[in-house]
Amino acid sequence: MRIHPRHWMGFVIWAGYVVVIFLVTKLMGVPYTRIGATAEETWKGAVVDLAAAAVLLAITTSLLGWWRPALFERKRSHHKWPIFVPIVMLLVAFANLVNTDWSKFDASFIFALVALGILVGFNEELMTRGLVLTAFRSRLPEGWVWFISSVLFGGMHLVNAALGAPIGSTLVQVLMAFASGTAFYIVRRVTGSLIWAMLLHGLWDVSVFAVGHASVGPAIANILAPVVGLLALAVVYWVITGTDEKPVDVGASEARLAA
Repeated sequence: MRIHPRHWMGFVIWAGYVVVIFLVTKLMGVPYTRIGATAEETWKGAVVDLAAAAVLLAITTSLLGWWRPALFERKRSHHKWPIFVPIVMLLVAFANLVNTDWSKFDASFIFALVALGILVGFNEELMTRGLVLTAFRSRLPEGWVWFISSVLFGGMHLVNAALGAPIGSTLVQVLMAFASGTAFYIVRRVTGSLIWAMLLHGLWDVSVFAVGHASVGPAIANILAPVVGLLALAVVYWVITGTDEKPVDVGASEARLAA
């Protein structure tokens, strides 16, 4: 790594990302409640800000030299069975896609949803369970790395209230994001790669936006998403237990480099 991780860098990266998303979205002038309503509002209200943040995240990761630790585990979790929770989440996402009336989407709208999914998966995973996780591992034991990174993932959704979302639904979204973030953490730890978490995250958001815009029946995500979240929280202990990831001793690393 070009620059050795320090835990405070995680908070700086998180805050910088939230500020960029807020400022660009505000500049585009699309209230949060209108994102996903039309193709144009989805492009302007979600894709533009995410694209700007993606460029900055890629530059930041390259300057830090953190691509490998951000994207890959040194060793996977000892327990593989908790992967059933993300699998359930995947099935719910597919059910949402089936439960969507795609005749109500034109080509531009579909492309906007695909772009949103790709960018959300890349950005939020690279930032939270990539760069922030790498920074926190320089000081904290893995249990705290999971917990604080998941809290920050949930907390970043508070910005939606400042962009026009009702405060009540925003608080629910914060709690659900903490739980779903735990499911994405499980994907990383069990598979050994953040890329699978990016793909699941992107698909999940596309399915939720799609079914929210044009559902042909009950919104399955609204019914089963809390169950998936609770399952993730129930099994995350076994993902963390016996982990081979150890905090990086920055002082020792620097001493070796100077020797």
